Amino acid sequence: MTEQFVRKMEEGVKLLGIQLSEKQLEQFYDYFQFLVEKNKVMNLTAITEEDAVITKHFCDSLCLVKGFSDIEKTVSLIDVGTGAGFPGIPLKITFPHLKVTLLDSLNKRVRFLDSVIEELNLTDIHTIHGRAEDFARQANYREQFDLCVSRAVSNLAVLCEY
Repeated sequence: MTEQFVRKMEEGVKLLGIQLSEKQLEQFYDYFQFLVEKNKVMNLTAITEEDAVITKHFCDSLCLVKGFSDIEKTVSLIDVGTGAGFPGIPLKITFPHLKVTLLDSLNKRVRFLDSVIEELNLTDIHTIHGRAEDFARQANYREQFDLCVSRAVSNLAVLCEY
């Protein structure tokens, strides 16, 4: 883990009122390294430069805390259309008490996410391969989470229905 990475992460999360432990910083760094490496063989993100990943993926994923004050009391969360794991994995790293479900329609991304979860030794987090509109109709998923998050999946009206 580089000093520059740690400094940039600490600066970014400080603006959000978050303080990360050494273990969490290591998890973010390992996630960054894994993301960039896997992105060479599969299209996960166009953003791969360290500063940009920190700002546009990690810190952006954590901006939720500015508008949602009950994150410490939240138990379960689903990330709909998670892609490369944003915002679900950064939220899980930062708030390890969360029970996180990552939903994505592409199986190759789900396999990538499974590898990230294993690599980072994350617990109480699992992946689902499928489309949001299909899982929205299933009773064991519909209205079963304290919080639903998503980035760039659909327009808000459609996303709210899912």
